[in-house]
Amino acid sequence: MTDSAQSIRINGTAVDPPDDPRVSLLDLLRERLELHGTKKGCDQGACGACTVLVDGERIVSCLALAAQYAGRDVVTIEGLADEHGPHPLQRAFIEHDGLQCGYCTPGQICSAVGMAAELERGVPSYITAELTAEQIALSRDELRERMSGNLCRCGAHNGIVAAIAETYEETPR
Repeated sequence: MTDSAQSIRINGTAVDPPDDPRVSLLDLLRERLELHGTKKGCDQGACGACTVLVDGERIVSCLALAAQYAGRDVVTIEGLADEHGPHPLQRAFIEHDGLQCGYCTPGQICSAVGMAAELERGVPSYITAELTAEQIALSRDELRERMSGNLCRCGAHNGIVAAIAETYEETPR
């Protein structure tokens, strides 16, 4: 039986952490839970393909030990959709051709959702001009800087930026 204090909530479902404390969150998602949306890219935290949300913040799951996330909420690309359909950013990626091979897409989308939450909290980036500003404008340069940890190797970068910009530029923060 799953103990809620020790379980990891993944897309709203309580899951026991693996017995082996060396198992990464990425491997738990893909190999044990068969949630294959989260991709294994570099397995070194450099490409962002494995990005998921933990308590609303983006992390690279290949560098995270699953056991560390007991009592926390993890959302993968599969968990972003709701009863009304795909997340607005998922729809925007389709509308703007923000994918080509699609391998980086789940990580890009999860990262962008986390990025929007950072903006909402007023977290500055490396290029944010006013570090104490209550609101940070999502300029194209700000967006590109904040998404720089997610690599696209097949050339869908312009569609990715357009999809994120359309979804979040008009959102009041």
